[in-house]
Amino acid sequence: MRPSAGRQFIRGLGKIVGRENVEHEPEDMSCYRFDGIARGEAPEAVVHPADAGEVARIVQLAAQAGRPLIPRGAGTGLSGGATTAAGGLIVNFDRMDRIRSISREDMAAVVEPGVINRDLKQAAAGENLFYPPDPSSTRVCTLGGNVAENAGGPYGTKYGVTGDFVLGLEAVTADGELLVTGGRNRRDVAGYDLTSLLVGSEGTLAVVTAITVRLLPQPAARQVALYVFDSVEAAGKTVAEMNLRSLQAAAVEIMDHITVRCVESYLPGSLPSGAQAVLLVELHGERESLEPQARRVEEACAVAGGRLARLAADEEEAERIWDARRAISPSLGRMAPTKIGEDISVPPSRVGEMIARIHEIAAGNDLEIAVFGHAGDGNLHPNILTDRRDGSRMARAETAVAGIFAAALELGGTLSGEHGIGSTKSTYMRDGVQDKALAVMRDIKRTLDPDGILNPGKIFPPGPA
Repeated sequence: MRPSAGRQFIRGLGKIVGRENVEHEPEDMSCYRFDGIARGEAPEAVVHPADAGEVARIVQLAAQAGRPLIPRGAGTGLSGGATTAAGGLIVNFDRMDRIRSISREDMAAVVEPGVINRDLKQAAAGENLFYPPDPSSTRVCTLGGNVAENAGGPYGTKYGVTGDFVLGLEAVTADGELLVTGGRNRRDVAGYDLTSLLVGSEGTLAVVTAITVRLLPQPAARQVALYVFDSVEAAGKTVAEMNLRSLQAAAVEIMDHITVRCVESYLPGSLPSGAQAVLLVELHGERESLEPQARRVEEACAVAGGRLARLAADEEEAERIWDARRAISPSLGRMAPTKIGEDISVPPSRVGEMIARIHEIAAGNDLEIAVFGHAGDGNLHPNILTDRRDGSRMARAETAVAGIFAAALELGGTLSGEHGIGSTKSTYMRDGVQDKALAVMRDIKRTLDPDGILNPGKIFPPGPA
């Protein structure tokens, strides 16, 4: 690229959004090389649009100049989805952070992609409404990023993930045209479901500029409890037992003994010391219905030898229990110089078996792997504790990652439950997705983005199609 061409491109961006909303100096670019887990190359520039019209003009300019374009929210993703593979232009949505409307009548909200997940939750709660998708980074992650990865969280057990709440989207396609899908309708079968196609597409098909989500009535009451088990297999068996008994908890979170030990070290007294496995169970419903539900949960736990360790007496105690769950990531970060957080999903009945397989993989590679996650819907997060400076340990960690993915697929699972594929898992897509399905995905990508400018290097395995 000729230097003059680069300067001309930067000036063109400045004309669209104002020079103050374009970053291009090398010292400003380093932080954009990273997301929550991956490292990419420094972008050529970062642009901060204010509305969909500016986004459309930015996409048109990038297409004309042949520049890769990467949408980015808060950068909390865990698969390299918001990092640049080879330069390119990052579109940062921090200025598009308005909650445009909340309708109590339709129980829906229209938000821009830069809105923080927790801010929507709090605004909805002010109207006695509830937005369930609850990623662990809820305090900082954005709705645009949640849509890109189809993020979930603990409440996916009962309510579902982001895609289950997206009613419609406004997005800019690769040719710079505005595309509107869906709306506030709860039912819409007029043609292909383009909304669902864009959710989880990781910015590879279009650039989302507005999101319409459905909301629910606030739960009347909740109950939070901790149950302890003598093995992860027993805890996993309880998840299946709860399903057999038609118990639909709002959240069923599992922590193995390594996770419990790390959290206890970080937040003493927060979890039952020495437990081999813990289930955190939250129930929602009318207050009078919670006690009989809790009894049925305790009965399901008892089948596998589980026992009640702690029952929250009030909201304050419930939050303290959840504080232990939220402490997992920072507590693991203290246990090793490098933490590789993975994300797989298996049928709920295979949760215990999958965790046991992960522990076998850890032992076989002389590694420590903490496992926790959303057991109620089978979404697990193995975290490999290693050291990036130690070549031998990192090689064993990579072997362990491949083994974890292979085990998940063998048990009928998938490569990702909520973090997406991004760049870190793309090499495994040929193992995890049928050849014909992968070919159809590539055809869709070529149709909507023929020049391949939208978030290149993500999802698809490298090499020939």
